[in-house]
Amino acid sequence: MGPIHTADPSGSDDRLRRARGGDRQALAELFAHYRDRLRGMVRLRLDRRLYGRLDPSDVLQEAYIDLARRFPEYARGPALPFYLWLRALTGQKLIDLHRQHLGAKMRDAGLEVSLYRGALPQASSVSLAQQLLGRLTSPSRAAMRAETQLRVQEALNSMDPLDREVLTLRHFEMLSNDETAQVLGISKKAASKRFLRALERLQDILALLPGMGDPTDR
Repeated sequence: MGPIHTADPSGSDDRLRRARGGDRQALAELFAHYRDRLRGMVRLRLDRRLYGRLDPSDVLQEAYIDLARRFPEYARGPALPFYLWLRALTGQKLIDLHRQHLGAKMRDAGLEVSLYRGALPQASSVSLAQQLLGRLTSPSRAAMRAETQLRVQEALNSMDPLDREVLTLRHFEMLSNDETAQVLGISKKAASKRFLRALERLQDILALLPGMGDPTDR
């Protein structure tokens, strides 16, 4: 892998610079800028047993408190681009809340963790399938959703775990290939190869289902 770039590619460089200078409002604006992306990540990885008890907003509130406390440490020596660091920090709060609410049940249910640095709860096949079917099926197909979702979940579960994680990061969390490589600690070439392989596998499966299209359509 090449050197880690700490510049923020999203146009928030000025806010980041001001936040490093002690501007708390700039830090709040940075968090607000990334809130929707973080919420999507949390929703994908939130244990389904906590639906109704824990909302992504609860996780984000905890993450913001941690951000305000730990940002000076990041500013002194950033080892990741800001969004990837913020995502990891938010993911750690999600893990903490899982432990707080589930305790030993986390082990009993086999809550999987991903294979990359700063492991987060793995996005469940249920969440991923719902995301795909929400994009690819019309209301008139609602009657087939239950059976279709089970088949898609089985397909996702049959994927190589790392391929599936790459698919989650690229296709659902909308990380770039460079960001995905950094998160997973693999080369850009390997990340790209795994993503293409995962997409081909997913397309093959979805092509067999009624009313489905290309999963890369947005």
